[in-house]
Amino acid sequence: MIRQTSSFQESSTGKLYLVPTPIGNLNDMTPRAVEVLQAADLIAAEDTRNTQRLLNHFEITTPQISFHEYNTRERVPQLVAKLQAGENIAQVSDAGMPSISDPGRELVAACTQQGIPVIPLPGPNAALTALIASGIAPQPFLFYGFLPRKKGALAAAIAQLANERPTLIFYEAPHRLAKTLTALADGLGAERSVCLCRELTKRYEEFLRGTLADAVEWTKDATIRGEFVIIVAGNEHPTAQKEPQEQGSLTEQVDRLIASERLRPTDAIKRVAKQNGLKKQAVYNEYHGLNKE
Repeated sequence: MIRQTSSFQESSTGKLYLVPTPIGNLNDMTPRAVEVLQAADLIAAEDTRNTQRLLNHFEITTPQISFHEYNTRERVPQLVAKLQAGENIAQVSDAGMPSISDPGRELVAACTQQGIPVIPLPGPNAALTALIASGIAPQPFLFYGFLPRKKGALAAAIAQLANERPTLIFYEAPHRLAKTLTALADGLGAERSVCLCRELTKRYEEFLRGTLADAVEWTKDATIRGEFVIIVAGNEHPTAQKEPQEQGSLTEQVDRLIASERLRPTDAIKRVAKQNGLKKQAVYNEYHGLNKE
């Protein structure tokens, strides 16, 4: 059954506004975004200290409440209750679009289930900003976000993407950039075109273009600073992929689920334990190497 809500219909509840915030340059804040933050009863912010600097700049006095990945379970029912009581809430992340590699998805899902209007505002987004300046085909594209950190899961995720025709978009922190680029070169091919986009819209905005091999070589001597968006050309000549083996070690099974279904490690471990008739703790210990002497 289709559930229909209109952003601007009369409602007995409050409304949830999803408000993008600048990814660097404060002048990218739209007048509408400022108006919504001023008019809201409450701002749900990923980091209230970070958001307070933004609010101070635009002289916004709306109160805040923290809403981040570590308190989602607690906060979602609280925020839904406030919305059902008639309060309007604006949700923001530290930079860019809520829900895009940031908190927000669970709150939106809860609101849609309860018939609470969800109103998205357009605004800054690092992935698309990088894509249009990269010089690599802008469409179709596949946005992945942050790749897994664990070596096995990282390799498995990249293997899943190796035959994708669309341009690939990743986010990465500076201290993991070299490791990620090396894994991408190994898994996708060192000659794939890439554009490294860092410090977008900020004073030291920079674009580095070349192959993945060039990018890996650059990381060996460069001082790596700033948040990165990695744009990688898609595979123009995909080959038939081998079907993944159903079994494998427990660690391989967990990594496969993380890569193919974007599960959190804890959720993947739980599923693998169930599939193999094992206790979750046993799979957890095996995956994290706690069984080794």
